[in-house]
Amino acid sequence: MAVPDPAGDSDDPLHSHRYDGATVRFMATPDVDVLLTRARSWLGEDPDDRTRAELVELVARVEDGAPADAVADLADRFRGTLEFGTAGLRGALGAGPNRMNRIVVIRAAAGLASYLCDHGASAGSTVVIGYDARHNSDVFAQDTAEVMSGAGLTPLLLPRPLPTPLLAYAIRELGCVAGIMVTASHNPPQDNGYKVYLGDGCQIVPPADSEIASRIAAVGTLASVPRRPIKTTKGRVLGEDIVDSYLDTAAALANDGPRDLDVVYTPLHGVGGTSVVQVLETAGFTAPQVVEAQEQPDADFPTVAFPNPEEPGAMDLALALAERSGADLVVANDPDADRCAAAVPGPEGWRMLRGDEVGALLASHLLERGRRGTYATSIVSSSLLGKLAAAAGQEYVETLTGFKWIGRLPGLAFGYEEALGYCVDPEHVADKDGVSALLLLCELAAEAKAAGRTLRDLLDDIAIAHGLHATDQVSVRVTDLGEIATAMARLRGAPPVSLGGLAVETAEDLSEGVGGLPPTDGLRYRLADGARVIVRPSGTEPKLKCYLEVVVPVSEGDVAAARATAADMLAALKADFAAAAGLSA
Repeated sequence: MAVPDPAGDSDDPLHSHRYDGATVRFMATPDVDVLLTRARSWLGEDPDDRTRAELVELVARVEDGAPADAVADLADRFRGTLEFGTAGLRGALGAGPNRMNRIVVIRAAAGLASYLCDHGASAGSTVVIGYDARHNSDVFAQDTAEVMSGAGLTPLLLPRPLPTPLLAYAIRELGCVAGIMVTASHNPPQDNGYKVYLGDGCQIVPPADSEIASRIAAVGTLASVPRRPIKTTKGRVLGEDIVDSYLDTAAALANDGPRDLDVVYTPLHGVGGTSVVQVLETAGFTAPQVVEAQEQPDADFPTVAFPNPEEPGAMDLALALAERSGADLVVANDPDADRCAAAVPGPEGWRMLRGDEVGALLASHLLERGRRGTYATSIVSSSLLGKLAAAAGQEYVETLTGFKWIGRLPGLAFGYEEALGYCVDPEHVADKDGVSALLLLCELAAEAKAAGRTLRDLLDDIAIAHGLHATDQVSVRVTDLGEIATAMARLRGAPPVSLGGLAVETAEDLSEGVGGLPPTDGLRYRLADGARVIVRPSGTEPKLKCYLEVVVPVSEGDVAAARATAADMLAALKADFAAAAGLSA
């Protein structure tokens, strides 16, 4: 299909234009011509009025002698494609193959459908599709459903924007061959994403990711992708019964016991709100106080810079409400409710619990209940879980980062990773679940309150028994991904011999495969006195992450002194790591 040139036809690549009060001479280069050709071809296929209008305007600006930033924008959209990996797809919304949009999603769905059909799916096999409340999530879900129907599969759409763990639950509950969740989790509002699960209810791992990616790359024009109304293959929008089934299953995790607990909750403008309130009330808790300004789903996340409970400022409204109301506990979900954050009061005010602390509390709670099986965490999380499991005679396993590895472990009893992800009911949800984890944390806090204690007291008990395991993170957000590659190359080329005053006893390049783990881009340094440093690029955001852990014995029950020592050690580790990597901590 021919696309009209918005700037008019011209055989002469040299144009003269006014820009910022000056005359600018713009010479079209072969590279720009290629980009413009790709953009015009894209326009001929784009079914989305919004992204088509956006690209028409950008093309016109480039043809009309726009400044370098417009050319750079066009190049960023059309010089590459979003890569499909184990995390599926994730990127900024917009036109072009290197953005999240309807063309990219339809092609991804077609590639996935081809993979499923090549791996045993047949006519009538069901695929469940969920979505969050981000911009275009519902549209991407509908497009995916129509592609699945066009491939002869039966799509089952969740009834409304709902938590990611509900999608993982539905795969097993409904006997589906796959599940797709349209979400960018806690990314900024301009992003969206596409997460794929197979019939075991787990996120994909290699080689499934590359096999799906190769099928996506083989998809032809958009017109060649069969798309049919979902009813054609008996697809449908699911009713609320699947939602109630998941919520009732989550609520049933709580045992009978104390329920006196004043809770403040925020879903951070995401989809967890009604689910969390229903689960808590079903389990016998009084409804939490919900942060009103963040209660309803809002794709723009207007009250936070980043909709991630770990980011500075994201929890301010919840903490302020808790301070005013005298609450016992603050809990939060990220926007797709697969993560859970918590804060507790103390003499110095409210304090956010680290993911490793919540992981230790939940593991201890389940072990005391007699939950048997494998206790697992990622290599970047605290080593404390291994000591808790060993003390209870349970197996302990470390995996690479991500629940795609943790959730598929045989005999899993509990899994977590430090980035606020917890799997407390692997029988039903083989993924991180911020709703069920939140419930069990409230149960534990209520039990402690009934005994005149707090979650902080329980953490002190763990430290006295196993040593204080203090963790922290250096997370550097970049605008140029080359900075991450430079930092990793610097660390590989000149490994540090000491960090924070502690000798580096071993330095392991995780890209070579270590301890039976698959190769991954990362470095691990084991230091004296049980300390540890791991550095890796983020798999979902433009960040370089460094994970720090120190272990301090608690002398004569003085946990406060151990915490002070640990804080000094972590600060020294941060400074030395930043210098070694050539970054600002």
